[in-house]
Amino acid sequence: MTKTTTRYLSLDVFRGLDVALMIIVNSPGSWSTSYSPLLHAPWHGFRLTDIVFPTFLFVVGNSMSFSLDKYKAAGTSVFLRKVLKRSLLIFLIGFLLNWFPFFDKNGFIPPGEIRIFGVLQRIALCYGIASLIIFYLKERYAMILGAALLLIYPIILHLFGDLTLEGNAAGKLDLLFINPDQLYGGEGIPFDPEGILSTLPAIVNVLAGYFCGKFLRKSGQNYQTLAIVLIAGALLTFAGLTWDLFLPINKKLWTSSFVLYTVGIDLTFLAILIYFIDIKGWKKWTYFFEVFGKNTLFTYLLSIVMVILLLTFRIEDSSAYGWIYRHIFSNTFGPYAGSLGFALWVMLTCWTVGYLLDKKGIYIKI
Repeated sequence: MTKTTTRYLSLDVFRGLDVALMIIVNSPGSWSTSYSPLLHAPWHGFRLTDIVFPTFLFVVGNSMSFSLDKYKAAGTSVFLRKVLKRSLLIFLIGFLLNWFPFFDKNGFIPPGEIRIFGVLQRIALCYGIASLIIFYLKERYAMILGAALLLIYPIILHLFGDLTLEGNAAGKLDLLFINPDQLYGGEGIPFDPEGILSTLPAIVNVLAGYFCGKFLRKSGQNYQTLAIVLIAGALLTFAGLTWDLFLPINKKLWTSSFVLYTVGIDLTFLAILIYFIDIKGWKKWTYFFEVFGKNTLFTYLLSIVMVILLLTFRIEDSSAYGWIYRHIFSNTFGPYAGSLGFALWVMLTCWTVGYLLDKKGIYIKI
């Protein structure tokens, strides 16, 4: 096996771990009784949950390091068609999931009242733009552009607003082009954490994942590779924490310090996985997460659909979601442990579907 074809099981496990954690943090029995690490930081700051989405973008970049070479070899028209088609499809699925189940107690929901952005939409935009950057620019210039995005973004934030929820430039830009009813309202005002402007630094998470994946493929499974990834992770984590003194780490604004910090954590954790899985060969525990890693987007989508359906259907005077949490999990384990237990149930249900697909050799790619 040559270095360029080396397969890292750790990358599959890394994807699977992130999807499993993403499902858990997205589907608690009750947000009001979730353990603190499973909630996002209110504004500035960082909690365990805040690493989930940037890691998803990082692993999207990892996957790109395997797929884009094939697209490039097929020529410009094929490359553009495949990348744009995939980007549009993921964005459309994200929008339709925001709209699903299309009806409420008042009847059909007009599309003009549906939130435009979201997790999948950001994935689509970051994937598409990062792919174009990698295709049209040499690697050195792509890295320079990534660094420029991180430097330019805080300048824009400070020139056109402040770092508060009400006054930040990212929120102001969205309101210039988008109806407030089509922005996320969970912060108490129309503000979308996956809006237009904050997509720019998020692209760098994808680029970082791409260059990391390409480096791993070329370098092979050895201690030198491990040391380089680990040192890079430590340096970026330190850089993110240092920049936090001047530009706070903030997931909802996706600040540049947040990008450096999360990429640093991803590299560090990936280096640990490479050591134990690929170098030491400790693989007996990995299959559970491989199942998620093999059908990554599908199992994530499945979890969202499951939650939406549970919230839609009624049992007695409550949604099925709330009824199951209160009568089964909360009554059995208590409110906080029951909330976590409910999330684990959703995650394990999705895993079971992924397991059945894996046993049949079915891998759903989007």
